[in-house]
Amino acid sequence: MKAHIWACLLVAFASFGAIAQDENDVKHTKAAKEPTSYAEQSIYDKPLMERYVLDEIRNLRTDFQALEKRMVTEITDRELDVADKSLNYANVTVTYFFYLIAGAASLIALVGWQSLRDIKTNTKELADQQLSEIAEQYERKFQALERDLKRKTRIIAENNKEIERINEIHNLWLRAQHSQTPEQRMEIYNEILKIRPGDLEALTHKADAAMEMGEYHWALSISNRVLEVDERNANALFQRACAYARLGAEDQAVSDLELAIAESASLREAAREEADFESLHGHGRFDLLIDPDGLI
Repeated sequence: MKAHIWACLLVAFASFGAIAQDENDVKHTKAAKEPTSYAEQSIYDKPLMERYVLDEIRNLRTDFQALEKRMVTEITDRELDVADKSLNYANVTVTYFFYLIAGAASLIALVGWQSLRDIKTNTKELADQQLSEIAEQYERKFQALERDLKRKTRIIAENNKEIERINEIHNLWLRAQHSQTPEQRMEIYNEILKIRPGDLEALTHKADAAMEMGEYHWALSISNRVLEVDERNANALFQRACAYARLGAEDQAVSDLELAIAESASLREAAREEADFESLHGHGRFDLLIDPDGLI
C-alpha cells in the first residue's frame, strides 16, 4: 500500500515537472519569437559594438607599438649625440693641450737660445722704447690740453666783451627811452649801430625817428634795408606803410600794413591811432583792415 502511494506521488511530481517544463519551453519560444529592441540587448549581444571594441583594442596595440618604437629611436639618437659631443670635446681638449705644450716648448727653446746678455740688452731697449712712447703720448695730451685752454680762454674773453657790449647797448636803449626829441634818439640809435652793425631793432626805431623828423624818404630807405634781411619784419613793414602813406602811395601803404598786421595782430590797434595814416581814412581796404567787424 505504501509502495503504491509512493508510486502515485512520483507520477504526480513527474507530471507537474513536465507541465512546468512545457510552460518554460512555451515562454522561451514566445520570447524567441518576439524580437527584443537593440537598446535592450546586452553589449556582448551587439555585433557592431563588439566589432568596434575589437578595432579599438587593435588600434591601441598599434599605437603603443609605434610609440615604443619612436621612444627607442629618440633615446638611441640622444645617446649617439651625447657620445659624439663627448668625443668632439675630448678631441678639442687634446688638440689645445698639444698646442699649449708645443708653444711652451718653443718658448723654452727660444729662451734657451738667447744669452743673458742679449736678454738684458733687449730688455733695456724695450724699456727705453716704452718710456719714449709714454713721454710722446703725454706730450701730445699736454699740447691738446693747452690748445683747449687757449680756445676756452678766447671764448671767455669774447663772452666778456659781448657782455660789455650788451650792457652798453642796454644803457643806450634806456637813454633813447628818456630822450625828448627824435634827433637825440637818432644819435643814440646810430651809436647802437656802431656797436652792433645791422641790428634790425635799432634800424626800425631809427626809421620811426626819421618819420618823426619828417624825413619820409629816409625812413622808407631804412625800412627797406631791414626788409632786405627779414622780409616778414612786422615793425619794418609798419614803418614803411607810414612812409608810403605820407608820400601819397596809399595802395602800397595799405598792402604793407596788411602784411604787418598779419605778422603781429597788435599793430591793428596802433594803426587806428597812428597819425601818419590820417590820409588813409576813408580808403576801403584800410577801413576794413583796422575795423574788420565794423564797430567803429
